[in-house]
Amino acid sequence: MSQELKKDLTQAIPEALANFDKLPDSAFIRLPVMKGLYGVSAASIWRGVKNSTIPKPVKLTERTTAWSVKLVRAALAAKAV
Repeated sequence: MSQELKKDLTQAIPEALANFDKLPDSAFIRLPVMKGLYGVSAASIWRGVKNSTIPKPVKLTERTTAWSVKLVRAALAAKAV
């Protein structure tokens, strides 16, 4: 793989997704990172929230919704078992 292609692919991945393991449990992540973690569409994320297979997000502001890293890690760990 060429260096240019690697650079393009790396830039397309949100920083929070690339560094998810390094984020503190108190951090919050947005929808693009959730889509990357679960490998599904936004509609599937919201469907998972509705049927309780994905943690519910919190409203940080009127127009900002995010998920707790701690809860997402727990949900992913439970899914892996």
